[in-house]
Amino acid sequence: MEHNPTPTGLAAAASEVAADAARRAGVAEAARRLDPDVVKAMVAAGFPRHFVPRGRGGSEGTFLELNRAVSTVGSGCAATAWCASLAAHVSRMAAHLPARGCEEIWAEGPDALFVAALTPAGRAERVAGGFRLSGTWPFVSAIDHADWALLASTPTGQDDTAPRVLAVPRSAWRTVDTWRNVGMAATGSNTVVVEDVLVPDARTMSREDLFLGRAADSAASCHAVPMQATTLMFATPALGAAKGALASWLGYVSPKIEAAARASRPALPGMPTFNRATYDVTLAHATTAIDAAELLLDRAAALLDDGRPLSGPQTMRSWRDCAVATETLVDVANRLFRRVGTTGQAADNPVQRFWRDINAIAGHQALQVESAAAAYSHQVLGI
Repeated sequence: MEHNPTPTGLAAAASEVAADAARRAGVAEAARRLDPDVVKAMVAAGFPRHFVPRGRGGSEGTFLELNRAVSTVGSGCAATAWCASLAAHVSRMAAHLPARGCEEIWAEGPDALFVAALTPAGRAERVAGGFRLSGTWPFVSAIDHADWALLASTPTGQDDTAPRVLAVPRSAWRTVDTWRNVGMAATGSNTVVVEDVLVPDARTMSREDLFLGRAADSAASCHAVPMQATTLMFATPALGAAKGALASWLGYVSPKIEAAARASRPALPGMPTFNRATYDVTLAHATTAIDAAELLLDRAAALLDDGRPLSGPQTMRSWRDCAVATETLVDVANRLFRRVGTTGQAADNPVQRFWRDINAIAGHQALQVESAAAAYSHQVLGI
């Protein structure tokens, strides 16, 4: 497999992944997990290796390039975009492991698919040379297709009880099928169970170092970005989904508008003739809101690509922008769903799937406007 695709190559590959994912979206949603062939296409496109260190065969790519590729995939299937985004961002997290750990996890190349659960759970007991890990972690997207998982836990048996993140291979866990959500069903965000697995020190890192962007084995600027500034990993799939919802809406209502305009007769005596203003206003609102959200997310990505250390206000502004952009995209999805009409809300119309998926994405705790607003306000007001 060829490594280090150019930005043009990544964009082109993302378009192919989007088309493939769109064709299989209904089947994936019913199965509650991505189609294996779509996952293979996502990996081949370069998402898992996007932030992998060059010394490990990866691309050390940019956030803006990734944003645009994820958005493209999302226009076909939001669940696939979500998994593609996390595949790239979690590989970026893995680059914070010590050198020996990085050498092990990417021993077979930079295309290993990582998943993560960063809320501490379970028990990590300190033993000679590492930790014995046991626990249960819910809501781990794409776990059925993963090669490695980064799992956070609180250590026991040592003085330092600060949470750590431990990298465990696929052979170290079992998956419990618990994902039954009405939105983002195809992400397969099931529960991971680990039972008394030895994780060597080289495959563990401080959760604080990860969150602050202190990478032990890389000096690349993309690995020095604090976690709070990378909320766009969750927001960008919603941008793509809104674009997909708009395209699906246009494809459905355009023939109806044309037919109604030709008829131009009241449906019932005394009723007005067809008025297309509702559709015109819906289109104007939706396209403007999508453009605004994209500008906010592109600015957030460009800031991360700048390479200079982020200030507190800059970090919180990015979080704010991602949360507000997502809320804006929810409004787009809701408007399109209402305006597609009763017949357009059928189960085989992609508009309703995008509508459910965008609303599900907006439920993620990292995208809550109230939390982002409070953090931003504290920075701006100096509290």
